[in-house]
Amino acid sequence: MLPTYEKQGNIYYTEKGKAMPFLDMVKESGWNTIRVRLFVEPQYAPQAHQDEGVIQDLAYIIPFCQQIQDKGMDIMLDFHYSDTWADPGKQFIPKSWLKASKDALADSVYNYTKRSLITLKNYGITPKFIQVGNEITFGMLWPAGKVNPLENDNWDYLTQYIRSGSKACREICPQSKIIIHTEHAQQLKTTLSYYNHLKEYGVDYDIIGLSYYPMWHGSIPHLRRVLNALSDQYPDKKIMITETAFYYSHQKDQWAKSANQYGQYYSITPKGQAKFTRKLITMLNKQHNVIGVFWWFPEENESKYPVLKGWINRGLFDNNNGKALPAFYEFIKYKKSLP
Repeated sequence: MLPTYEKQGNIYYTEKGKAMPFLDMVKESGWNTIRVRLFVEPQYAPQAHQDEGVIQDLAYIIPFCQQIQDKGMDIMLDFHYSDTWADPGKQFIPKSWLKASKDALADSVYNYTKRSLITLKNYGITPKFIQVGNEITFGMLWPAGKVNPLENDNWDYLTQYIRSGSKACREICPQSKIIIHTEHAQQLKTTLSYYNHLKEYGVDYDIIGLSYYPMWHGSIPHLRRVLNALSDQYPDKKIMITETAFYYSHQKDQWAKSANQYGQYYSITPKGQAKFTRKLITMLNKQHNVIGVFWWFPEENESKYPVLKGWINRGLFDNNNGKALPAFYEFIKYKKSLP
């Protein structure tokens, strides 16, 4: 959403009130990679989802990716393989693929992935990391590629789709690292079973990607146990926290049911958000197999000109004034350097 915030005229500030472009601020603070999501045809997303930020098609991300590379930073490209949000509650087949048979969807994934990457390369853009799917513990392209990670049904189709995406990545961007991203870290058995299935079906990838939000996925000590188990089980795979975030407020939050919703581990305040971030980064810095961590929607900044219908309040800048929150300065203490 950064290009939209910048176009609207919203300004980012350090905690001391110095105005700085977002990419300059994060680059100066040690970030080396920006995660960029991509939808197939977001104009077909429900209007409510577009209002939440579902707008990133190829035309939107190309100038943004060029801007990132011009700053000397790398790109993680996040293929959603959907016209809208792809997450544990929904993995909708894109409108233009709806007539494809269950088998032909593999060709749709391959052709779309290949075509997208070729287009990006024609503009001088090569992602360093590529996600084949977003939060796909229960599969993608539902119902065709839906699975239960603890059972064996339908894995031949899901893995066919993932392999098709990976094949296109290897052909067009052979140096890029492929990430398979799941979101069920709260259940170790489920997570291990998922990646065991990928191994059984010979899926080609490099990095295990996990979403971790404390309000949904449990405590940081629990996450540490999950990371240790994954490192032991898959020593040949690196691990990333591809999404994390925590609330600093529920102000103008249309989804919040109370002022302290999700406050079971940390208070819903800037101090609570900073405490979570500090503890997470301290733990991750001790994990030898974890090579990166990404904050989800860090750029949220509704301070001057509104972009969203409601505030999410999990970013690293205060929606009231655009200033970097204390969590921003905790997050930049991550010591790893992506390979």
